[in-house]
Amino acid sequence: MKLTKVFFGIGLLTLTMGSLAEMSAEDRGLEIAKQADRRDRGWKDSQAEVKMILINKSGDETVRDMRMWGLEVRLDGDKSLTIFDSPRDVRGTKLLTYSHKVDDDDQWLYLPALKRVKRIASKNKSGPFMGSEFAFEDLSSQEVEKYTYKYLRDEPCPAPYQDIMCFVVESYPVDENSGYSKQINWIDQQEYRTFLVEFYDRKDSLLKTLTATDFKQYLNKYWRAHHSLMENKQTGKKTLLKTDKIEFKTGLDDNDFTQNSLKRAR
Repeated sequence: MKLTKVFFGIGLLTLTMGSLAEMSAEDRGLEIAKQADRRDRGWKDSQAEVKMILINKSGDETVRDMRMWGLEVRLDGDKSLTIFDSPRDVRGTKLLTYSHKVDDDDQWLYLPALKRVKRIASKNKSGPFMGSEFAFEDLSSQEVEKYTYKYLRDEPCPAPYQDIMCFVVESYPVDENSGYSKQINWIDQQEYRTFLVEFYDRKDSLLKTLTATDFKQYLNKYWRAHHSLMENKQTGKKTLLKTDKIEFKTGLDDNDFTQNSLKRAR
């Protein structure tokens, strides 16, 4: 699953830590984001089996089984397709996302009960996805160009990774329709994995946190979190995405990510 890849070392490709330190906070934040993106190129496509676990304020859980497909797109944002398999009330529901580096993302939701494809308007991208704590915009790939950046500090990463040092970087969505005013990201300095993201609402109050754990490396290069917990700090609700299986370079192509594929994908 490439949720935000889930959004990353010390060995920079072209820069030393010393030259990083000489940059402005804004340039340094941007370079950290670029380096994370460079390290995650070349995976081509992926298929993951994922459980979405909705947890209410009382701790009651609702479990959904779904598949998440991804396609890397050269010179633009990536494409993804989310397919719900169970329970019966959501089975067959699908979300198709075309992420873009600069333009608004395109998203379509297929509702099997209505047998129709519904386009998600940009102004509605901050709404909850299928009753979860993930917004529609959270399901888009986190392209570097979608944000401006500011490096804040170095500090130990959040538990359970506190033995690793993290960059703490603030990012500001360029899209005026985003539901967030900013995000604060804890990115490890060894492998550029994002361990924690704080999301702030348009009033600049802490809205949600995304905690990524249980990372595994694939093809000796690509890191993916197998547990991604989104917690709403204002309501107490949580959603856990638990990846059971993920495979890369499976042969998916553009034909698997069309509006027509929403109706035929099984």
